[in-house]
Amino acid sequence: MSVKIRLQRHGSKKRPFYFIVVASTTAPRDGKFIEKLGTYNPLTVPATVRISRERSLHWLEKGAQPTNTCRRILSFKGVLFLKHLMRGVSLGLFDEQTAMEKFEKWNGEHEVLVASREESHRKHKSDKRHETMKESVRKIEEKNIARQQVEEAQAEVDAEGTESAATE
Repeated sequence: MSVKIRLQRHGSKKRPFYFIVVASTTAPRDGKFIEKLGTYNPLTVPATVRISRERSLHWLEKGAQPTNTCRRILSFKGVLFLKHLMRGVSLGLFDEQTAMEKFEKWNGEHEVLVASREESHRKHKSDKRHETMKESVRKIEEKNIARQQVEEAQAEVDAEGTESAATE
């Protein structure tokens, strides 16, 4: 029986939410699975991924093949890097403590990168909202000025009309 790490879709129409699962290749996409490893929400920026590294690593070592999307997710969360380091440990290139130090260093840098992307997106969204608000305020002010000019012109016409009626 061949085993895959793949996504199982949940959520309503146009609002996807996925479970990352280990399933037999013969099982339907949203059907029976062996184990749930985590969740993936592509609608947030950056995409929210919650995954059990230990269980994912366990299944990868047993030979489970991730789909393309799951491979990207596992790479993003560092599971594939951890598998790579554990292979070095098994070959005797370095000990497990060194491997975990390397992983923790990478994980710290990765968390900083993700936080900076999130902050950049938040700032861009705020700037865009502010620019849109400035534009709408400018249009409203132009309309108000135009309305005042029309009212002043109407008042002058009315004033001239009352003066001409008074002189007659």
